[in-house]
Amino acid sequence: MSGRGRLTWCAGAATLMAAGSMLPLVEPARWILQAALLLAVQSGTGALARRAPMPRVLIVSVQLLVSLVLLTAVFARAQAPAGFLPGPEAVQRLADLLTAGAEDVGRYAAPAPATDGIRLMLIGGVLLVGLVVDTLAVTFRNAAPAGLPLLALYSVAAGLSGGGTHWLWFLLAAGGYLLLLLAEGRERLSQWGRVFSGASGRPGGADRDRPTAPVRTGRRIGALALGISLAVPTALPALDSGLLAGTGGTNGKGGGGGTISAVNPLVSLQDNLNQPENREVLSYRTDSGDPQGFYLRILALDEFDGNEWRPSTRRLKSVPKQLPAPEGLGPDVTVTEVRSKISASGSYQQTYLPLPYPATEVSIDGRWRYEPAGRTLVGDRGETTRGAQYEVSSLLVRPTADQLAGAAPPPADLQREYTRVPDSLPKVVGRTADEVTKGSANNFERAVRLQDFFASDGGFTYDTSVRSGTGSAAIGRFLEDKRGFCVHFSFTMAAMARTLGIPARVAVGFTPGTTQADGSVSVGLRDAHAWPELYFEGVGWTRFEPTPTRGSAPSYSRSDTPAGGASDPVLPDVDTSAVPTVAPSASETCPAQMRKQGECDSSAAPGVVAPTDSGTPTGAVLALVLAALVVLTLPMLPMLRRLRVRRLRLSHSAGRAPADASARTLAAWQEIIDTAWDHGIEPDESRTPRTTAARVVRLGQLDPDGAAAVHRVAGAVEQVLYAPEPRPGTGLARDVEAVRTGLRASASRFARIRAVAAPRSTVRVIWAASDRWAAFTGRWAAGWQRVRWTDRLRRPSRQQG
Repeated sequence: MSGRGRLTWCAGAATLMAAGSMLPLVEPARWILQAALLLAVQSGTGALARRAPMPRVLIVSVQLLVSLVLLTAVFARAQAPAGFLPGPEAVQRLADLLTAGAEDVGRYAAPAPATDGIRLMLIGGVLLVGLVVDTLAVTFRNAAPAGLPLLALYSVAAGLSGGGTHWLWFLLAAGGYLLLLLAEGRERLSQWGRVFSGASGRPGGADRDRPTAPVRTGRRIGALALGISLAVPTALPALDSGLLAGTGGTNGKGGGGGTISAVNPLVSLQDNLNQPENREVLSYRTDSGDPQGFYLRILALDEFDGNEWRPSTRRLKSVPKQLPAPEGLGPDVTVTEVRSKISASGSYQQTYLPLPYPATEVSIDGRWRYEPAGRTLVGDRGETTRGAQYEVSSLLVRPTADQLAGAAPPPADLQREYTRVPDSLPKVVGRTADEVTKGSANNFERAVRLQDFFASDGGFTYDTSVRSGTGSAAIGRFLEDKRGFCVHFSFTMAAMARTLGIPARVAVGFTPGTTQADGSVSVGLRDAHAWPELYFEGVGWTRFEPTPTRGSAPSYSRSDTPAGGASDPVLPDVDTSAVPTVAPSASETCPAQMRKQGECDSSAAPGVVAPTDSGTPTGAVLALVLAALVVLTLPMLPMLRRLRVRRLRLSHSAGRAPADASARTLAAWQEIIDTAWDHGIEPDESRTPRTTAARVVRLGQLDPDGAAAVHRVAGAVEQVLYAPEPRPGTGLARDVEAVRTGLRASASRFARIRAVAAPRSTVRVIWAASDRWAAFTGRWAAGWQRVRWTDRLRRPSRQQG
């Protein structure tokens, strides 16, 4: 195998070895075999393209096009013409998969399932990194900078793994990079033969062990890349959403889990509600006397900026043995202490710990921190809920309607913080709140009327197929359309309460779940929920339930209606999380997807329809169109550049541009040299114009007219270079065209096509850029050297002074 071929396969092997760090993130790991096969085809394409003398830019373009064809054949075969051509439908399919893959990354915990979207992102990423490594190390023969894309690949895996990857993956990635450097060193050495050092020629010469400049540069870049690969994962911020939450340990069985995200729990809440299988995420046992009111709360969203509801940034503290008393809870309110044991499944992983509210004591192993305002526990340094088992003491708060109605005004700072609404909130929100609560005597009556407005009186419909949104525009749209799910109901009620001067926030967590035969309670994905909490002085933060058919309305909010009566619109069915029945309901209000899944029985929780497809995002379509244009235009750049240069040279030679006779003659001669090069006759700068002309005539097999033309231009060049008073050449443009016609006539069809589509002479652009860079670095080094010498010359005078 040649040195260039060996370097090609080492570049592919280094990419695969670095990609090995991605294996713990996705199960099953068979995607790496597909990536290896496609990477081998991509590398082989580059090796074949380099055997044919073509510009480097064209080689990279061919590899990029082949990679796109491979991805189309694997992921969009049904939509592609001939099964592999990237047509419009195939490109749309790839865009849809990338969008779905991005959603899956935010939805699943590591190890995530190998969905088509995630596989496309993984394999496409490996191919992209492999192309960059192959381009740097093989096409441009500079392996040292190729460590940077390899470092990027490893650092992404380390950052997503929460706490970094295993040391074995680091050694594997580093070994691949070192293998690439050794292959390049061997290939360079094979071009020059054995290098002997030492002035005396003796084996033990003084310079024997001193590395050459390229070797020293390679070592420095290698050491820098390896050092950064160790430092970057530790510097990356902790990411808490889905796959970005890290593995949280390696003893789980995997399978992933679509769970509520700790950073933005609303991203996946709708997906959880629409899961076809109500997979268990938590189970618990409790001695609570109110099983329907045993909500498990993850966190509270208390800041509304008009675009979204989110938790405020607050300082965390160490978890105290006994949590402080709940804010605002007075001694007159009846409370009962409740003990609960909670277990999280191996597929449930997020940073916030689900707790009943208000918890007073938590016993759990691991690294956890306490956030006092929301009374939540937050995992520290990658700690998550995966497989957690913990015990909780909490209070069952039972205020009466009179206590809530007679609540004193809240503290001024709390009132100011939790009644703030953005200017972008539509006026209809406040106007509707005033209309609904007109005639209420106190804030508690206003809160109950808001709850009843959403749950029964306002004509709202529970529908999880509605596009999720928590901003001002989504709230206004929800009040107009009157269709949505818990996100819309809870956030709209909280916003309306704030316009009425009632402190409000939104809690996110789980409804009580389903009681099992053994007495335990199972909480599944479809028990994910959001509800508003309103503050009343003397009671504290108080739960309300505006979402119809979900959860249960607290007893203090339905004191005026017969408990459990048929007229109670807020009470849910007997078991909101029951297993779906087999026979579908004939109710006209039952969505089609619910009837398909058999979840319309009156004893089961209302099911949901699948989310409507809003189409591929405009940004993704534009990005793909731009990428397609780049792929199509890139191979044409050498041809366009060559045509422009020829036009400029010939216009100078014809005298249509302001240039002197010498410049016109030299431009015509340069055009003949480049035209001959495009047709396979490489330039030889060591020859005189006359011998060069003879060489072009001989190798290009020019006819008499072409031979006479090239000799006339060569004579004009000799006049310019050597004559004391050169005579201006005439008819230079015609002579250049005659030489070009003669070269085309004697060349083969492939040579003619290549001379136009992929002219060799365009490599001068890269040479010119390299010369400018070398000149710049030389000037910078010379200036730095002058500064150093000046500093040295000034030191004695400073010491004498």
